[in-house]
Amino acid sequence: MLERKNKHPYIVRKKGVCGGKPIVQGTRIKVAQIATEYERMGWTPDEIIQAHPHLTLPQVHDALSYYYSHLDEINTDIRTSERMVEAIRKQHPRSVLENKRVHAQNLHE
Repeated sequence: MLERKNKHPYIVRKKGVCGGKPIVQGTRIKVAQIATEYERMGWTPDEIIQAHPHLTLPQVHDALSYYYSHLDEINTDIRTSERMVEAIRKQHPRSVLENKRVHAQNLHE
């Protein structure tokens, strides 16, 4: 009997880890994050590894391969995250640090 190889050996889903989204095995780095860094931020695989030194080149390439094999799923995940961030920004237009800076500035005026 022939042994069947996993099409994406570095990509897993784990219940309770990153909402069950596909991640790089042994990390909490989601495929969607690597796809965003590559597609939207224009980073090369080497730059992604520089930002995440615990990743290997084969892991990054497998994550990108998984992304291109599951475009609709991963792009939906990315859009959902972007909407959540936008909603939080609307609720809290200034960061905690910016609020402290403005408060300190007002004390000195």
